Amino acid sequence: MADAPAARLAAFLEQLEGARRARGVTLIVVTKRHPASLVRELAAAGQRDFGESRHPESRDKAAALADLDLTWHFVGQLQRNKARQVARYADVLHSIDAPELVEALEGGEPGDERPVRDALVQVNLSGDPARGGVAPDGLDALAERVAASSALRLRGVMAVAPLGEEPAAAFERLARLAERVRAVDPAADWISAGMSGDWREALEHGATHLRIGTAITGNRPLGG
Repeated sequence: MADAPAARLAAFLEQLEGARRARGVTLIVVTKRHPASLVRELAAAGQRDFGESRHPESRDKAAALADLDLTWHFVGQLQRNKARQVARYADVLHSIDAPELVEALEGGEPGDERPVRDALVQVNLSGDPARGGVAPDGLDALAERVAASSALRLRGVMAVAPLGEEPAAAFERLARLAERVRAVDPAADWISAGMSGDWREALEHGATHLRIGTAITGNRPLGG
């Protein structure tokens, strides 16, 4: 079928191949509210990185697909009381936005052994404190806290372009903020930015990880 997820994946990869600055970019297919069968179909087509944003749905999906050896990215807002549960199955945490989250991820019983997780500091580009992400003036301190953590490996920054603003302008600001995180750790060079509607602008401003949902998965199931 022309509209099957695997076909949409192939079409998107073709667009990505033709886009400027696309070399070395990691495509994360966001599959929240879609069944595990859709992930399995895309994995059969060669996709390895998947994004989820709701616990416990993401936990159950990762468990059902454990035989596929996929990389799971948690891209939604992390709640402090669920952070350690998410870190048990998510390989990459895209939304570290407060020191309290770092403390929660470091917690646990003595002797607990959990793998160190890759982490990105989520930046709030909107100026609205109700939105997720650390304010730009708190970015440096939070990046330093993540870099010093025994539970996390600082990888870079993540952000969502604010509604009502040109995505290119928002991602240009994010690129400058990413430079500040690289000053904390030169290896923290990931920029997670760009979704189905603005991925080209994100690429133009240095995105290394794209979070693509409906352009590949199609619309979410009714009631989801």
